[in-house]
Amino acid sequence: MPGSLLGNAVRRVEDPDLLRGRGTFVDNLRIDGTLHVAFVRSPVAHARLAGVDTTEAGKAPGVVAVYRGGDLGLKPGFAFVRTNPKCARPPLAVDRVHFVGDIVAAVVAETRAQAVDAAELVDVDYDDLPAVVDMEAALAPGAPAQYDGVPGNIVHSVRSRAVGALDGAAHVVRARIVNQRLAVAPLETNAVLAVPGDEGGPHDLTLHLSTQMPHNARTGAARALGLDAERIRVVAPHVGGAFGGKAGTSSETVVVAAAARELGRPVAWTETRSEAMLTMQGRGQVQYAELGLDADGRITGLRCRVVGDCGAYGGFGGALAAWSTRSMSSGVYAIPKIEYAAIAAATTTSPNGAFRGAGRPEAAAMLERLMDLAADETGLDPVEIRRRNLIAPDAFPYTTAIGTEYDTGEYAKALDEALRIAGYDGLLAEQAARRERGDVCQLGIGLALYVEVTGGGGGEFGHVEVGTDGTVTVRAGTSAHGQGHATTFSMLVADRLGVPLEKVRFEQSDTAVVPRGEGTGGSRSLQLGGSAVAGAADAVADRGRALAAELLEASVDDIEVVDGGFGVTGAPGATVTWEEVVARAGEPVVADHDFVPGGATYPFGAHVAVVEVDTETGGVRPLNHVAVDDCGRIVNPLIVAGQQMGGVAQGVSQALWEAFEWDEAGNPVTSTFADYLMPSAVDMPPMTLANTVTETDRNPLGAKGIGESATVGSTPAVQNAVVDALSHLGVRHLDLPLSPASVARAVLAAQGGDLADPWSEPPAAFDTIPVTDAGDEDEEQANI
Repeated sequence: MPGSLLGNAVRRVEDPDLLRGRGTFVDNLRIDGTLHVAFVRSPVAHARLAGVDTTEAGKAPGVVAVYRGGDLGLKPGFAFVRTNPKCARPPLAVDRVHFVGDIVAAVVAETRAQAVDAAELVDVDYDDLPAVVDMEAALAPGAPAQYDGVPGNIVHSVRSRAVGALDGAAHVVRARIVNQRLAVAPLETNAVLAVPGDEGGPHDLTLHLSTQMPHNARTGAARALGLDAERIRVVAPHVGGAFGGKAGTSSETVVVAAAARELGRPVAWTETRSEAMLTMQGRGQVQYAELGLDADGRITGLRCRVVGDCGAYGGFGGALAAWSTRSMSSGVYAIPKIEYAAIAAATTTSPNGAFRGAGRPEAAAMLERLMDLAADETGLDPVEIRRRNLIAPDAFPYTTAIGTEYDTGEYAKALDEALRIAGYDGLLAEQAARRERGDVCQLGIGLALYVEVTGGGGGEFGHVEVGTDGTVTVRAGTSAHGQGHATTFSMLVADRLGVPLEKVRFEQSDTAVVPRGEGTGGSRSLQLGGSAVAGAADAVADRGRALAAELLEASVDDIEVVDGGFGVTGAPGATVTWEEVVARAGEPVVADHDFVPGGATYPFGAHVAVVEVDTETGGVRPLNHVAVDDCGRIVNPLIVAGQQMGGVAQGVSQALWEAFEWDEAGNPVTSTFADYLMPSAVDMPPMTLANTVTETDRNPLGAKGIGESATVGSTPAVQNAVVDALSHLGVRHLDLPLSPASVARAVLAAQGGDLADPWSEPPAAFDTIPVTDAGDEDEEQANI
């Protein structure tokens, strides 16, 4: 057998083109005769459209068409996941607008500048309606209704049948925990170039689209346009990040596609950064969580009442409170009883969707804050109280009280490794010394354990083909937007076929080339797409083995893969190349493979954050971050480390800096990078990245997801560290983000003996929602 590539830090094959400016992004594409779109967006959060006058815009230089609601015959729908049909969004607003940035009209012109200029000439008459910006205020009695037929602004709700989770507890800790809205902010904004097909050609429309799910986008576009999906081709070239924000089919994409078909010419649109900040965010939960423990610090039950912010049009991000946050509410702990209720609330803010982790970081933040509060209540060290409640390794597969079935886990191993790397005992000694001296800058040590769900949903497609020149073509239904699929999938195939990596060509993200696929989301690519590709490679190897046996006049059982082809076991000189094998076949050796997993997988880990808090200014300086993440079997540690690093960066940023906010009228006040605090590399702490390896049996690679894991673990670790730095002053809880102002206020309140209770009563709306059987929707949503 040739030497295996798997487990080696192979450099990414994608990077040379990206580093040398040879990337092919949608906005770089040029087609003669392309028209350009500019959207007229609402400057008010909630209003009736009394009139939309496009007369002057239609006369402007270069303008080819101006469209208002209803002009293109597009049906209301959902960009990605359907929540409540009564909140469906018309791609162009018809009667009302529901957030600042809602699309009122689209101007199509010969140049982008002409379209932008003409858009300013569209005269819109708005009759203001009451705005509701806060998700809890939206649930208050008498709050203005945002949609007809959606009473109480409740888009979706769930309530478990379990009751009495806190009965008999010796200790109960409670907190109202906020997970703020975040801008998705990928490096590349959304972009689309729609090209109408030739009469009688294979496609009526080709969409060059910055997307993480080409086949899903094709389905959404077909539904909106009334076409068969096979008549639409979606091509995603290089995609500059997505983080969940480029799943599905946006209203802008649908309008651009419809305009291209209407006008019979290519039509393009690239989102401005200001538009990107307005059109979708992620996160957005308020959690009322209560944890019961016995006298020894062991958990007896958990009660959660969680509000998710949908924003406008039933944004599915609000419903993540009822889906993935609910499914992961037990975390790494053996919790015998869980009461769980969630409400997804409609507000007049930007539609809320997925952002890296999509509901799982919120669950981890809730649990890990409760565990620190419980440690304070019981007098146990934060490490010890966690260790006492971990699910034991021999308990797997483990079904939680909420019904989620974990595959495998060795949680204590990750915890021990994180503590060892961080030097936990030394940190405690340093912290005690600073407190004894009364230093202005206090040390905080934050711990967070987590488990998350990855690789759910359906299966995935893989294709492997060895050509006459021995070159191998690999295709997969997942679609990379920076994760390194070309490298990892090529490694899997090269390893199985005995070919050098440079002879493997990877093709993806074109629905005319890749017949099916669910795309990328929920950290599913390696475990599903990789397993599909590996299965296809194994089938090709089997076919090649049979052909080699004929050429070498040997038993197929004695044929083995060697570098460049096949050989006979025990006969070093008897070999044939892949070129000879393909020549024997008379055609390329090809195999397709559809892989269906045995269920979702559950990666886990432990993070330790070390921060310094200036008690005079409230400033927080992250000093070190240790991330020990277990993603099962590792194919390429270099790519795993890159995902960990990016995840930590986004998690730390949520804890300390980022928050998307609106004023009471629904006007965004953080809609540019001048107002929205986006950190740079110099703001990040030193990171120590490590892994434990606990393989899964739910796919043949033994792999779990890694793309979101470090984001799940890092935010609560930093939050706990900042609170820990001030705990000797009496501070028990601080909400995100931990800005200097909020930290300084907490210090002053502690010094004045006026600290607020971290608990408040949840909205009365929770008393009205019915018991709901969640069914299997968690598994269905696990690919978000």
